[in-house]
Amino acid sequence: MISGKDLGGITVATVLPFDETGAIDWAGYASVLDHCARPETTDCVFVNGHAGEATALTATERAEVIRRTRDHIGPNRILLAGVVPTGYPDAIVQAEAAREAGADVAVIFPAEALGGGNANTSAGVKFIEKLGNELQMPLSIFQFPIASGFGFSTQVLAEMAQIPQVVAIKEGSATLLAYDENRRAIKAVAPDVAILPSNFHWFFAQIALGGDGILSGLASLVPDLLADLWKASLDMDLAKMREANDRLYPVVRAIYGPSPVVDMHTRMKDGLQLMGVIKNSTPRLPLLPQSAEIVENLRKALIAAEVI
Repeated sequence: MISGKDLGGITVATVLPFDETGAIDWAGYASVLDHCARPETTDCVFVNGHAGEATALTATERAEVIRRTRDHIGPNRILLAGVVPTGYPDAIVQAEAAREAGADVAVIFPAEALGGGNANTSAGVKFIEKLGNELQMPLSIFQFPIASGFGFSTQVLAEMAQIPQVVAIKEGSATLLAYDENRRAIKAVAPDVAILPSNFHWFFAQIALGGDGILSGLASLVPDLLADLWKASLDMDLAKMREANDRLYPVVRAIYGPSPVVDMHTRMKDGLQLMGVIKNSTPRLPLLPQSAEIVENLRKALIAAEVI
């Protein structure tokens, strides 16, 4: 069975391109995987998350994304798949479908009913505990930003980490203090559970504090830059970490700086289009294409980062 130790390094959350009609561009997706899922930069692949516009896909499309990704990366690479449920029955159906299609790990997003403060009660723990017992497959917890109302408290995350099927926490609390508190608490009770930093503004600071890898949609666009940052952290080379972070900085600001931040993955696809990886960057509704100004600023950032 896969453990947290198998999930270290760079995990790319893949974006999913569509053609001009709104259909999935499978040839473009293969090009995305060729670009961002290379073994020399990327250890694991995560599909059907926010980056892959999972909630805009049908169940059939989500399964096909998993099957095609598995075929592309081969049987020996670890494949994670998002489960974005409305409630418990939906979580079971999605996770079982993901496993059947070829996913190794189900990444569990908080169910709708866990919003409004309920995420910080025992409800989330009981949800994951029951899911783990029924599925008997490796699970990763998708930690939302605290300010969203869906982010789990440190105590809740520590309890979840002790559930036998939980192998990783995708840590997106969006504050450095919460990240460090969560990391310390989880490692104290479940040292083998992987902590995967995913706070896009603070990759440098998070892995400087400590972490088992990086999980990000940004690896769809600039896998080499994130890999350089991660490798420098493994070498405990602060100068090289700063150098990698300085190259990342303009890209991070161009992707995540403009409002609304929910458009970050559309901007990643804009970058991939600028780089010639895909032909079309238009997302599915309710997301919208980005303005010419945002795309131009991104182009300048990619040039500054020496990516194009």
